[in-house]
Amino acid sequence: MLKILHPVAGAVALLTIATFWLSTAFSELFGSEAAVTAVKTAIPWGFLLLIPALAAAGGSGFALAHGRRAGLIGRKIKRMPLIAANGILVLIPAALFLASKARAGQFDAAFYLVQTVELVAGAMNITLLGLNMRDGLRIAGRLRPRPA
Repeated sequence: MLKILHPVAGAVALLTIATFWLSTAFSELFGSEAAVTAVKTAIPWGFLLLIPALAAAGGSGFALAHGRRAGLIGRKIKRMPLIAANGILVLIPAALFLASKARAGQFDAAFYLVQTVELVAGAMNITLLGLNMRDGLRIAGRLRPRPA
């Protein structure tokens, strides 16, 4: 069961964060203020999917590791605190702040400063989760290891 739950939960988490990031970027680049407001106010609702997916991926990953901390598993485990801290300390507060500002129609310097921080932090989490997915695929034998 864990061998199914872990990759599914990880993929859901990665796709959810990527959807948040791409929706933000496209609405800012090509959308109206109404589109930006819709995206920024929808993202916190996406936490109802994202947070359980991340928790399931992390918990099942630790269970599948069986206490091992070397090699690819060790790399995945070392990335998880960075991913979690980035999400809890930067991304969630930023999303809530931006949703509040967007709802109030306040697209000011503070909004765009926090939006920039959010996009950078989101790109970082997408990268780290992508690296974890790559390493997980290598562990499972679905992706060949990189030649030395």
